[in-house]
Amino acid sequence: MPSAFDISPEKEGSKLNFFYRQLTKSPVPVRDVSLAGKTAIVTGSNVGVGLECSRQLLDLGLTKLILGVRNIAKGEAAAADLSNGRDLAEGTIEVWELDYSSYSSVCSFAERAKTLEHLDIAVLNAGIMASQARLNTNTGHEDSIQVNYLSMAVLTILLLPVMKSKQRSEEPGRITITSSDASAWAKFKERNQRPLLSAFDNTQGVDMLERTFVSKLLGQLFLFQLAKRVPSSVAVINAATPGMVHDSEISRETALTFPGNVAEVFRRRIGYTAAVGARMITDAAVRHGKETHGQYLGLQQIKPMAPIVYTPEGERVGQQLWQETLAEFSFAEVEQILREMEMGDG
Repeated sequence: MPSAFDISPEKEGSKLNFFYRQLTKSPVPVRDVSLAGKTAIVTGSNVGVGLECSRQLLDLGLTKLILGVRNIAKGEAAAADLSNGRDLAEGTIEVWELDYSSYSSVCSFAERAKTLEHLDIAVLNAGIMASQARLNTNTGHEDSIQVNYLSMAVLTILLLPVMKSKQRSEEPGRITITSSDASAWAKFKERNQRPLLSAFDNTQGVDMLERTFVSKLLGQLFLFQLAKRVPSSVAVINAATPGMVHDSEISRETALTFPGNVAEVFRRRIGYTAAVGARMITDAAVRHGKETHGQYLGLQQIKPMAPIVYTPEGERVGQQLWQETLAEFSFAEVEQILREMEMGDG
């Protein structure tokens, strides 16, 4: 376990500690940072945390913002909302299509990013909380795993050479992944199955709350492995949680079920607004240095990921996940990309 932590992964990951933090602590607004001249991508940016993170980046003087959204019409509405009351130069905000349910869409988005003059920040925020398991018709994987983990992971890798080639100075770009404290609550019964990824393709009798937790845990295991291989000189890659947010719309599907409706009442009582939760994502993307590479931030500080990440078992499962993930992405030649990135500045 890295010595930088002021709390054990087990204590940080406990539900009791989570609710204590949620009830007694709140992130502060991000100030004293200038993003003048910088370009940022924010995915899942037409509502909730992604929208508010975009607003906060603009508040810090961001010069160009790319909204990565599945629905262009909703993205345009978000762009209009973000522009309201601002004197923005023409072309400051662009809306690009990005559908995490399709590898083709993800690859097209990354290819389009190569046309940017430079790329300084990428906030990978898109995600779902499904009420029932369903197979993705494009990939054959269960949707929660596809959207919350696989598409996020491949986009992270595909943006690395873009970010490296678009650097304007010695300061590396930043990639921040929206994660969750609930990763620590995953039972992760599939951990010993081989192959691992296909173990999630069975849609029968799936506990979808558990599946959401696992999808976020996979993201942490991936980040832990990625940071070992990609130096911070290429990009500072970290993850952060917005905490429990009551108005993000991520739970719009589960809220239609009876248990989900009950949970929404609880969420509204103790959850942050999206604007407050987004402060933690914005903070991770703009206020920290290389010390956060491969790390997880909560309440604007480096905190432990799920306890399993730091165990021998977690290392074994993480290595298995890494190998299967790279094999899954063979169509995008990610191994060649990673070999080039491992060379850092060389």
